[in-house]
Amino acid sequence: MAVKPIIDMVSILKSALASGQAAKYKRLADALEAQILGGLVESGAKLPPHRLLADKLGVTAGTVSRSYAELERMGLVVARVGDGTFVRKRGLERSRDGGFRNFIDEPQQCIDMSRSMHVPGPEAALFARSLKELAGDPQALRDITLFTPDVGSPRHRDAGARWLSHGDFMARPDQVVCVNGGQHGLLCTLMALCRAGDILATERLTYPGLISAARSLGIKLIGVEMDEEGLVPASLLHVCRAHRVCALYCTPTIQNPTTAVLSAERREAIAGICRAHNVLIVEDEAHGALMADRPPPISLFAPERGIVIGTLSKVVAAGLRVGYVHVPLPLISRLGAAVRSTCWMATPLPMELASRWIEQGVTQTLMRWQTAELERRKNLVKDFLAGLKYMTHPQSAHFWIEVPSPRSAEDVQADLARQNCLISAAATFAVGQGSMPQFVRASVSGTAGNDERLLAGFAALSAALRQDASRDLQNITMERCPPAAPSSPPTSPEPDPCRDKPPAWYRA
Repeated sequence: MAVKPIIDMVSILKSALASGQAAKYKRLADALEAQILGGLVESGAKLPPHRLLADKLGVTAGTVSRSYAELERMGLVVARVGDGTFVRKRGLERSRDGGFRNFIDEPQQCIDMSRSMHVPGPEAALFARSLKELAGDPQALRDITLFTPDVGSPRHRDAGARWLSHGDFMARPDQVVCVNGGQHGLLCTLMALCRAGDILATERLTYPGLISAARSLGIKLIGVEMDEEGLVPASLLHVCRAHRVCALYCTPTIQNPTTAVLSAERREAIAGICRAHNVLIVEDEAHGALMADRPPPISLFAPERGIVIGTLSKVVAAGLRVGYVHVPLPLISRLGAAVRSTCWMATPLPMELASRWIEQGVTQTLMRWQTAELERRKNLVKDFLAGLKYMTHPQSAHFWIEVPSPRSAEDVQADLARQNCLISAAATFAVGQGSMPQFVRASVSGTAGNDERLLAGFAALSAALRQDASRDLQNITMERCPPAAPSSPPTSPEPDPCRDKPPAWYRA
């Protein structure tokens, strides 16, 4: 930034700090936001270093750091380790509502590939049938009009235990707390386990809903390094030794956004680290429920400190806000208190419908339909990604795609936004201020019932990714794909392109 704009900036910022009742960092952030949006500070400009600006304004470096962090939360700036803080290109700013949305305000005016969500299917007809059955059950109707215990009724908790159990992990009904969806379960879990100022470890790329909830509760997040399999135990050990970590939040099965799946061996290692350092384990199984023969949760190896969050929203019906949290018995009362303070109890009507669907096997039918539809859609668009590096999983709704150099993920996101196509750049999922991996997430689940729009969106994405590409990239996925059939018996095994590991793009 030139000297004259810096002088003007400092003058305006001093004036802003001298007026208003908000905290200093907030007044400073608001003033910087106005200058960025007003064009006084141009896109791509480097903001003054924290300590230099603090000296000029007569405030602490911590105040400037908090202001820059607030601007980064809104998507107005991006911090690069060892390089500084830069103003983002226009059009990539986030709103003040928490940084992510589950609903696009004007879905007909855009092709939405930004959300990895449930694909609408036959659940509406099944819903109508279940409502008719419920209407003919006077006792059930009476029960759902009354208060239930804050942790849920015994029958609903039993259904939740059946939903969460898989393989060697057998959830116990008396350890289940009923909640209004996975996000509500996550919020209640954080309220019960952590206090403002506590440190929560998580993957360096993680669910945006966690980032939003932690910010609202004043919980500090620290990112743990990842590789192609997911969270790296050695990095978690380093974080636990360097910080007083309260809990670990992770998505070990079909990780969001990378689609990675932790092996059973790595899960056991993580459980051992958390036990040794007295760290609670919070596992999000939102996407993992679709995976056939999924590995056991980390909680199986450390049941005294393991919390598992499950939901029907991603795999059965998005509007059926039903979720379950499986917690150690000593924490049940704390989770119940969190539910009581947020909504008193999980809403009985959707809980009753979900319980019936679980008991009757309807949820399994809907999940089989969901996986088949996701496979069909991904097969429809995968040719657009030929020659690009990406990761996915057969039961995942999205692709995690590397952006070829010299383009950046934000450039691709901005180009597509101008074409009314939405995707999610890596910054949406990033924890901390480390170097940003140049990846985007593109989902096949956001364009309900419209193959033409889905094809058009991935065609636009393919064109944007290949623009100015300077190298020929090999197609990589997490799926096991067989080698091409040889014309004659090979003398040595054919190379398997799926065995090549992607670069260490998670590491700073």
